[in-house]
Amino acid sequence: MSILVVTGTGTGVGKTIVTAAVASLARERGASVAVVKPAQTGVSDTESGDLDDVIRLSGVMTTFELSRFPDPLAPAAAARLSGRPPVSLVQAAIRIRELAESHQLVIVEGSGGLLVRFDEEGATVADLARMISAPVLLVAGAGSGTLNHTALTLEAMAHRGVEPAGVVIGSWPAEPGLAERCNVADLEMLAARPLVGALPEGAGLLGRESFARTARAGLGPALGGGFDPARFRTTLRLSS
Repeated sequence: MSILVVTGTGTGVGKTIVTAAVASLARERGASVAVVKPAQTGVSDTESGDLDDVIRLSGVMTTFELSRFPDPLAPAAAARLSGRPPVSLVQAAIRIRELAESHQLVIVEGSGGLLVRFDEEGATVADLARMISAPVLLVAGAGSGTLNHTALTLEAMAHRGVEPAGVVIGSWPAEPGLAERCNVADLEMLAARPLVGALPEGAGLLGRESFARTARAGLGPALGGGFDPARFRTTLRLSS
């Protein structure tokens, strides 16, 4: 029984692609996998959501979206504007623990960042992770601004008693600039450990087999892949 929460330093950093990559590798190892999205925002009831991308990329079919709100806002604000009940993290925790009894891995993908509000009382992904005693994998950007966002998120994790599972760069550019290349060492320093992965930009556009190969190369051994942070650093071409 294992649960992993995936959150990001903000929106658009690649949480869904990382979630799909972790699910793909676990499925490849023969593990029974379930993926839970407590709150999907920004899509109508008839549109595809993040879990559809997870299914398409990973082949994992056991997915659960617990709440959906059409406006592209934080879950609490989106629920308020839609007139729908907000997601209950207590009920989400119960469902996740039930799934963990029958699956070897349950991956929980958050919305936005670690401290985005799910309800009017201010419940967050950090609260959910604590409730289900799950480590949190942090997906970070590669470019300017990522160091501050990552530092703040890691500090919030420590303050709230959340165990970090490591930092993954969610979208590594094909032609990284100086900022991206320099940020790698600083991200590792902030996390007090090497990166546990870096997925290339555009990975979400790949077919399932190509995506599986990309996941194997882009995630570290703790997540089922072969990513080597030391080898990755040698590609950065930074002068000493």
